[in-house]
Amino acid sequence: MRFTHSIALATAILFTAPRAQAEVQIPDEYKIGGFAIGCQAYTFNKFTAFEAMEKTAAAGGRTIEFYPGQTLSKEEPTLKVDHNASDETIEKLKAKIKKHNLFAANYGVVGLPNNEAECRKVFEFAKKLGMRGVTSEPSPDAMDLIEKLVKEYDLTMGIHNHPRQPKNPNYKVWDPNYVLSLVKDRDRRIGSCADIGHFVRSGIKAVDALKILEGRVLSSHLKDLNQFGEPHGHDVPFGTGISDIPAVLNELKRQNFAGHLSIEYEHNLDHNDIDAAQCIGFVRGYTTKK
Repeated sequence: MRFTHSIALATAILFTAPRAQAEVQIPDEYKIGGFAIGCQAYTFNKFTAFEAMEKTAAAGGRTIEFYPGQTLSKEEPTLKVDHNASDETIEKLKAKIKKHNLFAANYGVVGLPNNEAECRKVFEFAKKLGMRGVTSEPSPDAMDLIEKLVKEYDLTMGIHNHPRQPKNPNYKVWDPNYVLSLVKDRDRRIGSCADIGHFVRSGIKAVDALKILEGRVLSSHLKDLNQFGEPHGHDVPFGTGISDIPAVLNELKRQNFAGHLSIEYEHNLDHNDIDAAQCIGFVRGYTTKK
């Protein structure tokens, strides 16, 4: 009797326990050559969020990543895209996303302080839009809180890296080893938003950074730069710079990367539509040939 009861109890636990890594999966229809790829709306930060979606779709992108503070549309310049947006504004965003057949993959880079009310607004916003997760350079003392919310909302949180700041030793997330130290013992939905361009600006080879973060790369801001180790190096179309985008794509595939790639092209900001399209075309051509 005790043995039978034990089996029944174990079975109940098995089927009622929450699943690990159950975060939103990006449907295959939003993938190109096996990668979910589109634009970070910051690529078009001189335009509205509606225009960013239009430009992303025109460039051949299938995903969009929003950032906080962008004006919603020309027609409603007082409305902003952020986690303080009203439900009405969110519905307008969702309608525009649907119109252009995009997948709203992520939100960031957004602050996540050690303040549950503020962090909860961020996660609630992402959840309402059906996103996979959020991107942040969070307060280190907020990691316990973030882990709690990641589990509750079933979303990912990727730590983003900006370039090394030689005059600010307290800025550490430029270093993939430091990012790994923050996430390695946490829920698997906490990891890295690997900004390839900023690794290169910090003098780190992108593939080396990805290998350090293996298993924790949740998303990426994909960039090719014209210089290595130079803080002021600028974006160039994929395949024309020194970031070795083919090696990056190969490494991500080797790691069974399931996140999204955001083209974040911060050069030629008034007229970078063609550059973004060329980057997406490079990924399409490279991955479909393999």
